[in-house]
Amino acid sequence: MAAEAGPPVADGDVAAVREFNRYYTNVLGLLREGLLDTPYSLTEARIIFELARQDELEVAALRRWLDLDAGYLSRILARLLRKSRSPGDGRRQVISLTQAGRAAFGRLDALSSDQIRGLLAAVPAGQRSRLTTAMAGIREILDGRPAAGTVVLRPPVPGDLGWVVQRNGALYAAEYGWDETYEALVARLVADFAARADRAGEAAWIAEAGGERAGCVFCMRKSEQTAQLRLLLVEPSARGLGIGGRLVAECVAFARRAGYREVVLWTNDVLHAARRIYQSAGFELAGSKPHHSFGHDLVGQDWRLALA
Repeated sequence: MAAEAGPPVADGDVAAVREFNRYYTNVLGLLREGLLDTPYSLTEARIIFELARQDELEVAALRRWLDLDAGYLSRILARLLRKSRSPGDGRRQVISLTQAGRAAFGRLDALSSDQIRGLLAAVPAGQRSRLTTAMAGIREILDGRPAAGTVVLRPPVPGDLGWVVQRNGALYAAEYGWDETYEALVARLVADFAARADRAGEAAWIAEAGGERAGCVFCMRKSEQTAQLRLLLVEPSARGLGIGGRLVAECVAFARRAGYREVVLWTNDVLHAARRIYQSAGFELAGSKPHHSFGHDLVGQDWRLALA
């Protein structure tokens, strides 16, 4: 963010930010020799993470985003990175993770999630949203613009399940012309979920953006080995912030922790944005079948993601 002219920065503000930086780096153990007790430094782990998210990146772009020295990438992670020429411009080099690099990412990602989950476990449930909202506020202020980081995922509270039913019915009617039978289906699914006395292996998430509900997803038990992702929804006003991908990733991570061997879902071919999210998360199309539902001729699709 470019600095704008303004009043002088108070010494107390500088000291407060520096004190917080020291505190948080200590909480996360960032000054230890290896991040999360792995052989990788913080910089190396960040490179691995960025490449895992993007599949491949131009070397120049990665250096620019992470502010790396020109010779740094050539000296580190040789076993984990693969360099090649860009198919669009042979003068440019692209970089991607090797199989060993992807294995390293899997380990680092799991360790990082476990670390933060342990940190949040000590925070009362009612304070977690306050914490993550404050973090999002820091990012928004320093970036000078709203960002995907302003999004918070949380469990449902009273009133949320009714919102899930209402928004599904209204959005799918407005965007696809589906009739009230779809809202009735959603109402049955949500009511059954809420009525189950034992919801072990099941969960739901509400996404908030700027303190307003922006999306939802459910992970429901289909069998002992299979979880089912259901009712993914993102409000039109919140699209483009990566909310759908975050909701799906949270559902898949939960299913993996719960011990399921696969996650399945059912959708329709007209839901192009949702299908792209599922594909990006690793789901594969397992089958399709025409049907007439919700007042329209549709093609239903079954998608599957193996977890083990």
